[in-house]
Amino acid sequence: MKRLAYSELLKWKKSKRRKPLIIRGARQVGKTWLMKEFASNEYENTIYINFEESTNLKELFLKDFDIDRILLAFQLKTNIKAEPRNTLIILDEIQEADRGITSLKYFQENASEYHIMAAGSYLGISIHKNASFPVGKVDFLDLYPLSFNEFLMANGENAILELLQKKSWDMIALFKTKLIEQLKTYYFVGGMPEVVLSFIEEKSFKQVRKIQNQLLDAYEQDFSKHAPKEIVPRIRMLWQSLPAQLAKENKKFVFGLIKKGARAREYELAIEWLKDSGLIHTVFRINKPSLPLISYKDNNAFKVYIFDVGLLGAMSKLDSKTLLLDEGVFEEFKGALTEQYVYQQLITNKEIDIYYWSSEKSSGEIDFVIQKENQVFPLEVKAAENLKAKSLKAFRTKYNIEKSYRTSLSNFRKEEWMENIPLYGIGKIF
Repeated sequence: MKRLAYSELLKWKKSKRRKPLIIRGARQVGKTWLMKEFASNEYENTIYINFEESTNLKELFLKDFDIDRILLAFQLKTNIKAEPRNTLIILDEIQEADRGITSLKYFQENASEYHIMAAGSYLGISIHKNASFPVGKVDFLDLYPLSFNEFLMANGENAILELLQKKSWDMIALFKTKLIEQLKTYYFVGGMPEVVLSFIEEKSFKQVRKIQNQLLDAYEQDFSKHAPKEIVPRIRMLWQSLPAQLAKENKKFVFGLIKKGARAREYELAIEWLKDSGLIHTVFRINKPSLPLISYKDNNAFKVYIFDVGLLGAMSKLDSKTLLLDEGVFEEFKGALTEQYVYQQLITNKEIDIYYWSSEKSSGEIDFVIQKENQVFPLEVKAAENLKAKSLKAFRTKYNIEKSYRTSLSNFRKEEWMENIPLYGIGKIF
């Protein structure tokens, strides 16, 4: 299974300004596999330390941050001596080691010749809890579930993927039916590596859903294991409300859907905990599409997305027959899966900032407003072959936007004021 993040790791390795790398992401998105795969292919030796399993090393950093002493401990644990440039040191589940995150600062300052990667499912939470974070002393890589393009690669659809990457829209239109079938499958399977691998090997949607439900159970168990006890019930209620939140026509997060009378201040910590764990993402409203967008951010209005479209379907109890056989599937769930899917593809692009816009006096809404460098692009999401774009046109006219986008199941279409990008090609829009 290939991950596009692999190329980012190559850049990191070759960089003259390389620092210890922290790979962030939700549990089970493939952080450990990616690190080990990269080490196996690009280094002569690998020192792999999992602090969750290596209980005798959890207090390694409490005494001091003497690099020679620490490297000796790694050698005694793995029987491998670290050699600069030829050895990749992997510190997995680093949050389980007291002051483990802080140690990265001293590797960068006193032993920058060593190549070090670190990862942890709840790294963000641990940073907020009790670790002195090495600001400016580490590099970051955010890892997400497989994108649709990665899903095509995993399924051996390299020729189709090449067309998408080249934006060969005329040729792509000839294979539209096949691409829609792949897209429906991705909506159901999602991008969690274990789930995708199961689907490739067994082609069983029943097994796919079984694994997804197991993952969802594991995440809920983690709430009790890792979160402060006083907010666990609120985390669980908020998490379970997400399908209902995304099913609304106006997808602004409504605290009243968690439970009647719920207030924002009661659930702020629960939202931050789920964000830190990588399980949800928030997209904030802007008042107007002017640069920079962050200056027009409305902190009181936001939408919440789960991190994987397949898991959203599993949480919503969507049946595979409904999803895969019903031609109206993209209208089901009021477009929630489609908007979730689009966001999941956009978030992997680190060159853009993502917001949304809605009118305060009417029902008009633009699903996503994107800032890339010094340009702003509105993006309207349509679940099927709907070519109407009233909100988009009104938005463009009101704010004199130069270029607008719509994504739908329709073929690529370029007009003077707008481009329609097929949903299956949204990964290459920016």
